[in-house]
Amino acid sequence: MSNFLYGIDFGTTNSALSIYDEQKKEIIDTISIPSLIYFTETKSMVDGESHIVGENAIEAYLNDGMKGRFIKSIKQILSRSTFTETRIHNKRYTASDLVTLILKDLKAKADQIIGEECHKAVIGRPVFFDDDNTSKDTLAQTRLKKAAEMAGFTDVRFQFEPIGAAFAYEKTIKNKERVLVADLGGGTTDFTYLILDPEKVGSQNRKNDMIASGGIYIGGDSLDSAFMWDRGTPYFGKNTMYEATPGKKLNVPKSLFANICTWDKMNFFNGLKIQKEMEDYYYYSGNDPKFKNLITLVDQNLGYSVFRAIEKTKIELSDQTQSDFRYSNMGIEIDESISIEQYNGIIEKDVNKIEAYLNQFMEDHQIKPEDIDCLFLTGGTSMVAAIQHLFKTKFPHIPLNSGDNFKSVAKGLAYSGYLFEN
Repeated sequence: MSNFLYGIDFGTTNSALSIYDEQKKEIIDTISIPSLIYFTETKSMVDGESHIVGENAIEAYLNDGMKGRFIKSIKQILSRSTFTETRIHNKRYTASDLVTLILKDLKAKADQIIGEECHKAVIGRPVFFDDDNTSKDTLAQTRLKKAAEMAGFTDVRFQFEPIGAAFAYEKTIKNKERVLVADLGGGTTDFTYLILDPEKVGSQNRKNDMIASGGIYIGGDSLDSAFMWDRGTPYFGKNTMYEATPGKKLNVPKSLFANICTWDKMNFFNGLKIQKEMEDYYYYSGNDPKFKNLITLVDQNLGYSVFRAIEKTKIELSDQTQSDFRYSNMGIEIDESISIEQYNGIIEKDVNKIEAYLNQFMEDHQIKPEDIDCLFLTGGTSMVAAIQHLFKTKFPHIPLNSGDNFKSVAKGLAYSGYLFEN
């Protein structure tokens, strides 16, 4: 019987796996990969597979001239009942099938480290996959569980991701603390208020220490979408006029551009009907060059490379006051200077929603600032300057701590073996 347990944080942007040795009661390694899948343009590959996962997917996609299908932010389609399947190389892939490819890759890497197959895992999940919608939440967890089973895990438990982050932080403290955890990932922002006690690490019953949990469907992808809408879409013809009827000029429907602002839509925004519509608008616009950029973006599958430029701008503005939003590819030329003030204005609506949810969360659960000994922030979005400012100004007298923004949740999940005792 295996002595190992895997803690798996399947994330919107990155996924991590921590290997926990139950006999030695310690984590022996943590691995992390981007949550990306690249399906090559043709099926033939040396090993007979047509897909590449993680960091290698980025390299292969760019080396192949951005052909084939590149899929990102798969986690966001788990709760979408409208998504049933996509076809790639005439093969049907459900949401669970796509997630399985990432979990299998993580599992294979971890199994190689321990020299055996591990079938036991605690898998993280957001407090809400889709803004407190029970049916969507159930659908998402069912799909995730099926993916875990198809990846080779026969003994699975689920744990809220912010609780996982809290357990990782608990290993670093010396005294009991009342902690508000904020896990700001690519897809969601989750909060948990709980009591952490270093003397209880590994204890079987932590139910009474979990006081409140909640979350909102806003994360780093939301900020990138807002930026794409505000600063990106004008370069792809958002303001294009077309004249299908002589003398009657109309705006191209904004819905076209909404579809290139979110990854869960852009991943599958390539149907024949859409392509025909875009060609028609292009013709009736008098061959508008910016609208041509939209056709190039979709036809050449350039979405990921554009969003990489957006993410680069976001990361630079986390510790700088100025950055350049630059992109140059296949005739699409973007070169625009962005100040931190401009960026904060673009993402203000989403940051305000996070703050409003936090205020409501604290009010609903009767949590006062004086009831919090420490704030623990994790997830890549926690590094955004406006998010840091939000917590520092809202809780000026409370220490703000953070761990490894990309691995702390997985480590905490690996410390959640008590879930198997029930």
